[in-house]
Amino acid sequence: MRKTIGILAHVDAGKTTFSEQALYRLGAIRSAGRVDHGDSFLDQHPIERERGITVFADQAIIDRGGDRWYWVDTPGHTDFAAEMERALPALDFAVLIVSCPDGVEGHTETIWQLLERYRIPTLIFVNKMDRPDADFDACLRQMRALLSPDVADFRGFDGQAMDQTAIEAVAERDEALLDRLMEDDCDFAAWRSGLARELRERRVFPAFAGAALTGEGIEAFLAAMDAITDTDYDAKLDLPPAARVYKVRHDAQGARQVYMKLLQGRLRVKDELQTPGGPVKINALKLRHGGRDIAVNEARAGDLAVVPSLPGVRAGDGVGALAGDYLGPALAPMLEVSVEADGSVPQARLLEALRTLEAEDPALTLDARGGGIGLRVMGGIQTEILARLMRERFGIGISFGPPRILYMETVDAPSLGVGHYEPLKHYAEVWLRLAPGERGSGITFASRCHVDDLALNWQRLIETHVFERVHPGVLTGAPLTDVRVELIAGRAHLKHTEGGDFREATYRAIRCALMNGRPRLLEPVCRFSLRFPAESYGRVAGDLNRMQADALPPEAVGEWMRLEGSCPYRRFAGYPEEFRALTHGRGGIQLRLERYAPVPDADAGAIISAANYDPMAQDSPDSVFCSHGAGHAVPWHEALECAHCEVNLSEWEADAHEE
Repeated sequence: MRKTIGILAHVDAGKTTFSEQALYRLGAIRSAGRVDHGDSFLDQHPIERERGITVFADQAIIDRGGDRWYWVDTPGHTDFAAEMERALPALDFAVLIVSCPDGVEGHTETIWQLLERYRIPTLIFVNKMDRPDADFDACLRQMRALLSPDVADFRGFDGQAMDQTAIEAVAERDEALLDRLMEDDCDFAAWRSGLARELRERRVFPAFAGAALTGEGIEAFLAAMDAITDTDYDAKLDLPPAARVYKVRHDAQGARQVYMKLLQGRLRVKDELQTPGGPVKINALKLRHGGRDIAVNEARAGDLAVVPSLPGVRAGDGVGALAGDYLGPALAPMLEVSVEADGSVPQARLLEALRTLEAEDPALTLDARGGGIGLRVMGGIQTEILARLMRERFGIGISFGPPRILYMETVDAPSLGVGHYEPLKHYAEVWLRLAPGERGSGITFASRCHVDDLALNWQRLIETHVFERVHPGVLTGAPLTDVRVELIAGRAHLKHTEGGDFREATYRAIRCALMNGRPRLLEPVCRFSLRFPAESYGRVAGDLNRMQADALPPEAVGEWMRLEGSCPYRRFAGYPEEFRALTHGRGGIQLRLERYAPVPDADAGAIISAANYDPMAQDSPDSVFCSHGAGHAVPWHEALECAHCEVNLSEWEADAHEE
């Protein structure tokens, strides 16, 4: 039986120490390392060992009684939450580590919501029970209040027997077992099977307790987990191979390595695997154990396999029978920083190195618009790690500008744009219509151009150019989003058209349509959840009112108050530090991107003015026409009149009016 188990926690809850003790007792390592000693098995990178935090999700293989377990340790710091989330689709079960003295912290709630989103069965290990201030019952009450009422006390279950508390917890969620309990029929096999089913269906979340630092409670927890975590991959071996990519890395030689969870079937060396970009031959297969790769000839359903290359495949992509199915993340950055290389590093070299890191962490979203380079980040510690990686892996020193709010731009109404590119011996013309898309849809593309007017290969090339880069808006230069791009006409030359010509024409058509249209500035709106002592309610409520936050009615959770709501991030960004000071570090704050929304006109003007963006300085909306043997620029507002394609403008204007 194959099963993948992920270990998750708020930073400093003892997650890596727990993993070390578990791997040692399961026979996967010879001795348990310690974070403070810098010798933990799954924190291989020097950055992790120096800082004492997990930055990269890593994995170990455990062969146990004919079964194979994959053990995945994930980062706990909020700056690396995207790395943690990318590992979740690979998991069959999760172990959430909760520090008993600290209770449910802010990031613990974020992790819980992600586990719910991905429907991952979850066990809980309440850690640090050796501390004098540890109170399991108080922690259990808090977990039931803040996480789920189905968190149940299973300290009396060791995989071979259950105490009465555990028996009753299982019976409460199974009518047939409840009837048997009333008849004093507590056959262990039936209760074990019932608990395994309830765990798999996320109807119960068993909570255990111990101290990872001393090893207390670890063996009992592992025996219990082994008894109730079942998978059915063996029944899927004869199905066509299907896998989900959860990570992309590059080895010491810079070669691309794609990590995937095989959900069904078998994959062998020399097999052909369908990817979103087409079929690719598998030249090698590996399994990852700590810092070591193990070459294999076959991977089977339930395995975490590493496949070299697979160009174009990203974390979240389905491959094989799942090709074309993309599972996007829930967490997204709301900040952006500018990046500059130290010394005389060529821009092209810097971009190449950053694109390698972007392939490994798609949330970074490299943006090279306007001559500068921007990266989306989760926080300050992440930028420190990025600077270290750039120096160690690529020999490039970099510095970052101050974090700024990541705005977006969209359009409020349909508009037409023409991009004509015809310097001497080049030719391409593209007509695009931009229309508002649904919120959260990003950029979408559709062709309304007949293949008799423009060959299909050119139309597909135009579509590629629409998606190959981040397109800047014309208000602040912020990335364009929630826009439907429609190709309505185009023209190529039999002799002079090259692929790059359509790139130029496509970019100019998008810019022209934006200049012709009604652009709108969008801002990130964050979803917040605040937990604080009841006596702080008046101050917190006043702060939220000052920030014009949209808050729900408060909820009492024992001696705590809980408030949820949403607020434009530009107003809320500085509040977490103020909130922690207000609650003397006792409060919990949870924050994530909820949506992008239009900036009110009264505020948009100031933001646009502060950006001081010149839409004509970069990414020109003008076209290039040929006259008397030479190319000359035609302003964007005259391009429609000079264009070569015959387009019924009144027809498209009527469509725009209907929308």
